[in-house]
Amino acid sequence: MIDRPASWRTPTPKQMEKLAAEAVRSRAPSAATPDAPLPAEYWESVLKDPRAGATEAQIRLRRLSEIQRHVLRVSCRRCERTVEIQTVDAVRLYGGNAVWKDAARRLLDNTCQQRTGRHEEDECWPAFDTP
Repeated sequence: MIDRPASWRTPTPKQMEKLAAEAVRSRAPSAATPDAPLPAEYWESVLKDPRAGATEAQIRLRRLSEIQRHVLRVSCRRCERTVEIQTVDAVRLYGGNAVWKDAARRLLDNTCQQRTGRHEEDECWPAFDTP
């Protein structure tokens, strides 16, 4: 049996400092670090993407006459029922000045399949989907 202490495998604090300094020196700076700014080409491609025009929250608050999409879709988070309506038909039913959020609530009114028996909770929970 060999009578060596366990410390023969562990580097000394001075050796650890030397190894850490070498690791820092050998690591080349890369653009993949979390702190590094993203290249300008990335931001240009993001902003040119047609989906960057409006977020879902912005679309919910738009008037029906301002929405450029052909089909509007809203679904219920509780009963998973989905209602699609053409933007032209929504304008015809609710008027061009109606807000899409309000029109979507009216489309889902009193139709939720998950009834609790309490009046406050018996309505659908709208989720605005992008077709």
